[in-house]
Amino acid sequence: MAGVSGVVVVLTTVGRGRGEELASRLVEDGVAACVSIAPVRSVYFWKGRVERDDEDLLIIKTSVEMLPELVSRLRSIHPYEVPELLVIPVMGFGPDYGRWVEEVTARNKTPSGRG
Repeated sequence: MAGVSGVVVVLTTVGRGRGEELASRLVEDGVAACVSIAPVRSVYFWKGRVERDDEDLLIIKTSVEMLPELVSRLRSIHPYEVPELLVIPVMGFGPDYGRWVEEVTARNKTPSGRG
């Protein structure tokens, strides 16, 4: 992703409260620098009918290099059959924030990392 400073991944997860568990795991494992969580109500079409659910919305910030590992982890631990994974390239983090995202996610790339 030439010219991209980082990546934001947006997804929802079942119920309210499950988002914090997912967020903690992603940050602890070093595949995300930060995850913001907000309660949302989703309306969607699934298996022939309109569904309405309370969910947690996760806004995940990570580096471009860590994106494949993040997506792999999300696919393996997410409870949904078809998880929403919206990958949004970030053309520019603030300089200090961008360095911090790189540093935090880089720890997963070293022998001392938890990845």
